Amino acid sequence: MICRELIAKMEQDFPPEYALEWDNTGLLAGRLGKTIKNIYIALDATDEVIEEAIEQKADLLITHHPLIISPLKKVTDEEFIPRRLVQMIQNDISYYAMHTNYDVLRMGELAGQKLGFQNPAVLNTTCSEEGRERGIGEVAELAEAMTLERYCEHVKKSFALDTVRVFGDPGKEVKRVAVSPGSGKHMTEAALSKKADVLITGDIGHHEGIDAAARDMAIIDAGHYGMEYIFIEDIKMYIERKFPNMRVTTAEVHHPFRVV
Repeated sequence: MICRELIAKMEQDFPPEYALEWDNTGLLAGRLGKTIKNIYIALDATDEVIEEAIEQKADLLITHHPLIISPLKKVTDEEFIPRRLVQMIQNDISYYAMHTNYDVLRMGELAGQKLGFQNPAVLNTTCSEEGRERGIGEVAELAEAMTLERYCEHVKKSFALDTVRVFGDPGKEVKRVAVSPGSGKHMTEAALSKKADVLITGDIGHHEGIDAAARDMAIIDAGHYGMEYIFIEDIKMYIERKFPNMRVTTAEVHHPFRVV
């Protein structure tokens, strides 16, 4: 399938206009007229990911996080980020990012499903269509309350994690839960406004954590990668359903840091 046609079909389900204003989604490098037979999927376009995509003879690399956010003044092999673009272009790999449009249309829902949410609502609404709210994250009531400590174990099991960071009293009763995969530093107010007992997210700093706990909302920091890696398998299954003749390979789940 021609790259242009494949993107058009994908964007019927994940329109780029759902992305937040600051974001950079869509085809970021490569040829729209290229024939796509092999797709490689990862969370980030790291050096290792690009090398693996080349080894797999990928025609298209799809990532969640866009390699290009800030404007580039030049694209040469002497610069850190542009060097990756040069490498992809040299190997005729087209590169597509689906970031906050995916977050709005799928990521919160998927995370809620992992956690077993029933009858969830949108955590932070960014738009609405035909009376249905869309946005970042979800919030839901648990069938029965449990302690924060016990819910941490549930989060670890749901996302296959060894550890999480927690702000709040481990004996605190948790009944209303908010989830916002990725960087949640700016989601605490939304969670507080929805009267969440706990927010599950990533990239929480010291001050965000202690301030939320002081306002009687716990935070479970499951890590940025620790929650968003679910994008990889989800998009793999989506591509296989949407384009059954396409060969799809994925980056191995590999957390970018270790706790020692």
